[in-house]
Amino acid sequence: MKCPNCSSKDIGKIGSHQFYCWSCFIELTVNGGKMSVYQVEKDGTLSSLDDLFCMNEAADSMLHLQVAN
Repeated sequence: MKCPNCSSKDIGKIGSHQFYCWSCFIELTVNGGKMSVYQVEKDGTLSSLDDLFCMNEAADSMLHLQVAN
């Protein structure tokens, strides 16, 4: 699985449906086959980046990662 933002394979699981890219510091959430991408701000809040990515392709990649775990 590659990060939809930086293409890194350095993805960690941080929750039951949450993943984190240690290369570009974005959080990925999968719910019901839909993936959301967030930038983690300095104060810990999340800003949505969904409008920047093709969510269908990214969701397919995330589902493969969930099955592997």
